[in-house]
Amino acid sequence: MNPEVLAVTDRIIERSRERRSAYLALIERERETGARRPQLGCANLAHAYAGTEEDRDTLRAGSGMNIGIVTAYNDMLSAHAVYYRYPELMKVWAREVGATAQVAGATPAMCDGVTQGYAGMELSLFSRDTIALATAVALSHGTFEGAALLGICDKIVPGLLMGALRFGHLPMVLIPGGPMPSGLPNKAKAAVREAYAEGKAGREELLDAEIQAYHGKGTCTFYGTANTNQMMMEVMGLHMPGAAFVNPGTKLRQELTRAAVHRLAGIGWRGDDYRPLGHCVDERAIVNAAVGLLATGGSTNHLLHVPAIARAAGIVIDWEDFDRLSRAVPLIARVYPNGAADVNAFEAAGGMPFVVRELLAAGLLHGDITTVSGDSLAAYAEKPVIVDEALSWQPVGDSGDTTILRPVGEAFSPDGGMRILAGNIGRACIKVSAVDRDRWVIEAPARVFHDQLDVLEAFKRGELEQDMVVVVRFQGPRANGMPELHKLTPPLGVLQNRGFKVALVTDGRMSGASGKVPCAIHCSPEALGQGAIGKIRDGDIIRVDALNGTLDALVDPAEWLARPLCDAPGAASGTGRELFAMFRGLADEAEKGASGMLAAAGL
Repeated sequence: MNPEVLAVTDRIIERSRERRSAYLALIERERETGARRPQLGCANLAHAYAGTEEDRDTLRAGSGMNIGIVTAYNDMLSAHAVYYRYPELMKVWAREVGATAQVAGATPAMCDGVTQGYAGMELSLFSRDTIALATAVALSHGTFEGAALLGICDKIVPGLLMGALRFGHLPMVLIPGGPMPSGLPNKAKAAVREAYAEGKAGREELLDAEIQAYHGKGTCTFYGTANTNQMMMEVMGLHMPGAAFVNPGTKLRQELTRAAVHRLAGIGWRGDDYRPLGHCVDERAIVNAAVGLLATGGSTNHLLHVPAIARAAGIVIDWEDFDRLSRAVPLIARVYPNGAADVNAFEAAGGMPFVVRELLAAGLLHGDITTVSGDSLAAYAEKPVIVDEALSWQPVGDSGDTTILRPVGEAFSPDGGMRILAGNIGRACIKVSAVDRDRWVIEAPARVFHDQLDVLEAFKRGELEQDMVVVVRFQGPRANGMPELHKLTPPLGVLQNRGFKVALVTDGRMSGASGKVPCAIHCSPEALGQGAIGKIRDGDIIRVDALNGTLDALVDPAEWLARPLCDAPGAASGTGRELFAMFRGLADEAEKGASGMLAAAGL
């Protein structure tokens, strides 16, 4: 194993020792004494079985596993529209191995692509806590011996895991749906967006481009948060091997889902291959998630999601761990926005089996983790195929396209391209894997805003034609739910294309699809939490330095210390935002995962 990966893992194990021990004791107690079918009263069981017909006798006999399906289906979200018939099919496949399946419950599934730049985006991050709570409600009935989690997109997979891990005595499998076929290339779509921002393209031209890019069922094809989720589930061993990026509606996709149901039925506590979720998600699996994120140039949103998932399993990982790992883990994939290719091209070039094989061989992934497939991650270095109408796995070959995937020894970059910045403004993270190296250091006057819409209006008025660091504050979890500020990417990209030195500093988030503009995000403490970002004034010289890991306002230290914080804007209402005041009020800082639910639970 790579010594730095081992050192970080040991650091996490030691830091988490007390919490992890308490968690493992909890799930063992739940297994031994928690609610389960043999202990439920007759009336309780009758209620649970009343809605079934074909499976009622099997359920009553209690002879096989009853799988609880937690689904995030809706057909407004393209990635989740594919789940429409999954429960019906999964029940059939469960019967093939003497098991049963019931839909235990449903969770919400927001599409950040729909709410981007609008009030609904302020509900997005805390929809993760809502999903976790809905998952807990679904699994609370005590009538399931295992669970299948149907979710793909940004907050859904983290939320499903956060809720499911509190039932970590149950075996569980995450079942993806796959990416939509490729449409208009992401780079071409981005070019039309920038042209629209400059007034060189009209609304109809922009809408045509967007519809050509997002044109069918399945995950968006850029390597944003949703597809980073799928990568993580592979390196954590929570999918069937190679399931992440197989297109919907194919024979291979169907057989992988069928195999997941069969496998889940075989890893329950009644057999000799018990694989509870809480044992699969250990410190090594969490480190694997971080390593995979860095090696593939994944979404910065996972600097929030990985700590939150870890906390639900009694594990503590912090940004220092990510920073140390980033300096040890090379970047071996370039997928848009870190390159020109989309996830379908990534899959064709070798996909996750290639990534896993390379990282295992280099000692960068823990290969000895407990997975849903077996006792080694090695199975995830093989590619699923259909041979003679049957599912099998084959060794993956060399990269099919070295502009997309490279061996560790020929990596695109010697490090993972994420940095932690620290200075008198606070701590923040920056993703530089898609940023030209000559823009890793930006020193320029601040332009301060409290709303991304004000930035867009200033751009339209021509007020931003200069070198500058755009500061957008009061965007943190306690202020307004930490929305993504992806709408700022086109205008800032236009300014950068015009030759200006520009950067963004914010206590908010950026989309996993954001790329070429240097963005110091998740600034902590946030402005509403007495963070020093609240001291910045228009004209202050700000230095964003990804080379040396610093984030500073170049203001006289005595003046900076004495300078008061600015006044906070009032809380917004409408679009349901007032209903999420509880989550905002309880949320902890970004580095811990920005979860009001976990903070209130003392986790």
